[in-house]
Amino acid sequence: MIPPSFIQDLLARTDIVEVVGRYVTLKKAGINFKGLCPFHGEKSPSFIVSPSRQTYHCFGCGVHGNAVGFLMENTGLGFVEAVKDLAQIQGVPVPDDDSKPEDREKAKAQKEKQTSLTDVMAKATQHWRQQLKNTPRAVAYLKARGLTGEIAARFGMGYSPDNWRGLASVYPKYDDPLLVEAGLVITPDDGETRTDGEAKRYDRFRDRIMFPIRNPQGEVIGFGGRVLDKGEPKYLNSPETPVFIKGRELYGLYEGRSALRTKGYALVTEGYMDVVALAQWGFGNAVATLGTACSAEHVQKLFRFTEQVVFSFDGDGAGRRAAGRALEASLPFASDTRRISFLFLPAEHDPDSYIREFGPEAFEACVQQAVPLSRQLLEHAKGDCDLNTAEGRARLQAQALPLIGQLPDGALRGQIADELAAMARTAPEEIRRRLTALTEPKQSSKKPYQAHPDGDHSQPWDNSYTGEPPQEQAYQSYGDDGAPKSKWGGSGKRGDGKKPWDGGNSRWQRKGSPVFDRRPLPQAARPLDRIVWLMIARSDFWDQVPASAHDLLCEQPGVYGHFFRWLDRLVHDQGAIGAQELIDRMRHATLGDDDSPGHSESIEQDPGFSALAERITNFHDVLTGQESLDELLGQIKHLQLQSMQDELELLTQSGELSDSAEARKIELIRQSLVLKLEISRMRPTSAS
Repeated sequence: MIPPSFIQDLLARTDIVEVVGRYVTLKKAGINFKGLCPFHGEKSPSFIVSPSRQTYHCFGCGVHGNAVGFLMENTGLGFVEAVKDLAQIQGVPVPDDDSKPEDREKAKAQKEKQTSLTDVMAKATQHWRQQLKNTPRAVAYLKARGLTGEIAARFGMGYSPDNWRGLASVYPKYDDPLLVEAGLVITPDDGETRTDGEAKRYDRFRDRIMFPIRNPQGEVIGFGGRVLDKGEPKYLNSPETPVFIKGRELYGLYEGRSALRTKGYALVTEGYMDVVALAQWGFGNAVATLGTACSAEHVQKLFRFTEQVVFSFDGDGAGRRAAGRALEASLPFASDTRRISFLFLPAEHDPDSYIREFGPEAFEACVQQAVPLSRQLLEHAKGDCDLNTAEGRARLQAQALPLIGQLPDGALRGQIADELAAMARTAPEEIRRRLTALTEPKQSSKKPYQAHPDGDHSQPWDNSYTGEPPQEQAYQSYGDDGAPKSKWGGSGKRGDGKKPWDGGNSRWQRKGSPVFDRRPLPQAARPLDRIVWLMIARSDFWDQVPASAHDLLCEQPGVYGHFFRWLDRLVHDQGAIGAQELIDRMRHATLGDDDSPGHSESIEQDPGFSALAERITNFHDVLTGQESLDELLGQIKHLQLQSMQDELELLTQSGELSDSAEARKIELIRQSLVLKLEISRMRPTSAS
């Protein structure tokens, strides 16, 4: 785990202008710097970097954060990776003395290998780009496909000459094992040698248009090659390497990050040429799987950038089968706040040919008419079912219920279940009963909260209070005299050292029993504490809050942001989890390099999570099972209000006087007043 104190020191010594300036052209504007926002398309700069605050903010799209947040947002890095990159920029070693020496050496060697492979592939990219410029035949092919030099340059496209050893002139040592490991050069397994005694080696890609495949950080990790004329295979991909796993990567994701935000959705296609052609026609939000079926990892990665995904497939049988696989991969992530749909083009067209023949307006109309996930699920399930017979309707239920059961709990799941009932001519209650029975085995391992038989509402995960202050000093509270307070504000014990509720069947004294001390009220919790508590008590609420709330919570500083990002991944991977299990995981949480507790074998305990668990359980010791989603949304409104006020203050202090800035000020004031009114209406009123 990276100590929070190190992160604070790292941010204190970092010049955010220098960090952002590596990716954005900045110009001095008063006490701040200004440039074009890298997160949405704009012609007039509204992106402000504040050296005094060490923050960035865009008055156009609203993104804001510190240097670590910028690296995460702009490059797609995880939190820990962003911190390490920032530390490398500053020349500061990241403290990891508590990890095993062999683990540190292994991680260092892995990082060096990745860097070596990406450097090798970057050199091949530059070589093939130059070859494209010098090959009229390849240029003519791209022009015939309607592509311009600008779009080819944007995607780093190139051409590999029809030469068995074309890369021999690029690298000092053509026999370098890295060339084979990177998938650029092939050595026959039979060990066949040339007349000079060396093993035969030759280029993998020959006479092909080359499509560099980049990770979200912009590093080239693999290639796709398309033949110019007739030949097999039509597309040839790099083999899997330590930096390239086909089932995880999406072609065009790096190039399309800005368009994903502008368009508001991701368009998933099946080929490289589809992505490039769509970008040529204004659909830069297109991505493609790399010759594999769409996987759950693909879908999860896309939902880090957008809340809406449209899958585009050919209308033939193969396209329908591909849609079925994409549907099944998407189901666990189809929360009520996300939109997944399926676009089926005529059988004779793919996105490339369709948009070239009918134009972008016609293609946009097709996107708007895409089949929603709810309808596609039932269409996929009914398949060969004859709904005019009882057998066919029973088969429909048998095929649809397991699919519906993969959806997160929420309104969408219930709506689809009701639609299935109508199609199967069955009572909705019967479908929901069968759906519950189908999903019960998944939930049986979790420990639901049950009230104590004698009415004791103590925490199910903590049946004893010591009255002593928590050991984690990060959340220690103090009295007016400077002395540490216990979690109840005092010693928490009677004069004889016993707890005030000892001697009864519950922790409160039975009626008529002597009470030695009145239990002091715990200190008040902040809205963030209450939100964490509600999420622990009802983790199923996570998928019921808006995407904007997800972003706001995950951007919170310190351990709170860690917690919400962890919860997001946990709920996506495993579904809703009981409160007791969540608290136990937090108290024994581990933090790996992916900022995800429990994903590394050689990592230390995370005191931030355990301290937060202690703090939250100190504040909230009664779990009723009646926690309200409305209360959670109300607490989030408080955070949203504070965020708006912070943005308004930054905008005022920046001295920005443009029309867009003034309009943003007015909008922030208006939204703040609306939120204040909503919050005031949510407060309970006493009867007169």
